[in-house]
Amino acid sequence: MRIRNIELWAAFLVIAVISAAYVGVALLSEVPAASGFLGHSLGIIGFVLMLMTEILYSLRKRYTFARWGKLQHWLSFHIFTGLVGPYLVLLHTSWKFNGLAGILMLLTVIIVISGFVGRYFYTAVPRAADGTLIEAEQIKQMIAQSQEQLEHWRGAYPNLVKKVESLVSSSAGKRSSTRATAAIRQRWRRLEGEVSAENRELVHKFRVLWDRQVVLQRQLESMAGARRLLAIWHTVHVPIGVALFTIAFIHILGALYFATFLH
Repeated sequence: MRIRNIELWAAFLVIAVISAAYVGVALLSEVPAASGFLGHSLGIIGFVLMLMTEILYSLRKRYTFARWGKLQHWLSFHIFTGLVGPYLVLLHTSWKFNGLAGILMLLTVIIVISGFVGRYFYTAVPRAADGTLIEAEQIKQMIAQSQEQLEHWRGAYPNLVKKVESLVSSSAGKRSSTRATAAIRQRWRRLEGEVSAENRELVHKFRVLWDRQVVLQRQLESMAGARRLLAIWHTVHVPIGVALFTIAFIHILGALYFATFLH
């Protein structure tokens, strides 16, 4: 079974391990300076991860020649590197945020927060298993197919379907709270216990199909709004990302100049 939000758990685990090592170094000697070997290493690795975050995911999403792997997996990679990379850059600063480094860190924090918001909008837009967008007509077709199956069962098992429809109608509009959801599940279990063994599997299938139809209907109703919010988010997130990497390159060039050419 796939763990939900595995990329977040993996990122937090890596961050925890890095934090423990960083605190150990700081306690044994001192906080690693940004200009030292460890500080530079943290900055370089963090920046490379941030570059990978943007470049690889963008290539996979936009260009046909880069269609390796599922888009969903690349999004998970995007989220993982988008958390670990900025954290390494934060440690690279040695907790000093003067001048350009301070602006860079502020933009990094903004882009990470923006990424969490974007992830919510992304998941609100219906997608296929490979991560591609599902159009409204496709959802309507899925709803129609579900309805056809329900009609078939209504003709084949009229008495059983009446019981199920009675349960469904009494549950309509009561899915918002945790208590209501638990009560609905209890009713389904009670109905499965009341019917014969041969019909129990059918009731279960009916429940799965009905739940799917409800989800599809909600997706259809919220689709336009979710896409609109995602488009607005893109117009904010992308320019901030461009500004972040522009300032990062200026910072790197400045560090190389002062570290190399002035010595």
